[in-house]
Amino acid sequence: MVTILREADRTTVAEAAKRHKVSEPTIYAWRKHFGQMEAADVKRLKALELENSRLKKLLAERDLDIEVLKEINAKKW
Repeated sequence: MVTILREADRTTVAEAAKRHKVSEPTIYAWRKHFGQMEAADVKRLKALELENSRLKKLLAERDLDIEVLKEINAKKW
């Protein structure tokens, strides 16, 4: 993604889009989000997003477990 953006900076956006088979609006959107980032920054961002989604899943599972335990506890009394 970053290499495509750097190429779009050197050539035209239309040429880079055609060469990499992505649309021009996609390149503009990438530029808006990742324009100042280096490749290492983007990799770190993706790693953080993966970790964040994993933690959200763990939290949702924990909340579900708590709800199940509350239900079980309510039925016993």
